[in-house]
Amino acid sequence: MYPINEIFYSLQGEGFHTGTPSVFIRFSGCNLRCAFCDTDHLSNTMMSAPEIVNEVIKYPGAPLIVLTGGEPSLYVDEALIKALKLTEKTIAIETNGTCPLPDGIDWITLSPKTAFQGGMSQPCVITSCNELKVVYTGQDLSQYDNIKAQHRFLQPCYVDNPKQRLIGLQATVEAVLNNPTWRLSLQIHRVLGIK
Repeated sequence: MYPINEIFYSLQGEGFHTGTPSVFIRFSGCNLRCAFCDTDHLSNTMMSAPEIVNEVIKYPGAPLIVLTGGEPSLYVDEALIKALKLTEKTIAIETNGTCPLPDGIDWITLSPKTAFQGGMSQPCVITSCNELKVVYTGQDLSQYDNIKAQHRFLQPCYVDNPKQRLIGLQATVEAVLNNPTWRLSLQIHRVLGIK
């Protein structure tokens, strides 16, 4: 059984797969407590792997499954990955990298939180990924040099205050211009007003 916060169909709003129709499986619970997290960790329904698959197959045209959270690596195991493989969709995970991952995941988005208050309590153990997506608040980017990634994205930290949000965006753009191995990622779903 897996603690599921929600399963929904939308567009991937950030990173490499931006704009891709996706089925999101949001797990409840995390081993970190980052101030900017948008998940209600107290809200969940315990679901079996077949129940999760039954929800996913309601969206046959979606090419991508995104395992997100909270922190999905606390719960995702080989049994769930094997069940999800039956859908013939690409399986992606968004993880803080503090727990090892089971085999069979097609796309790993690593978003380490070691630079943030609440995110420093556990080290990042994953050192290789498809996509490194860093929430940028001005931290030294050299701390991510040891992570092997096909793609590197800097994403401004979303805040409710529009003026502060613009300042963060401008700082992130400047950081990408000064560090061209990185690319800018925006949370397009927030811009569009979709989930």
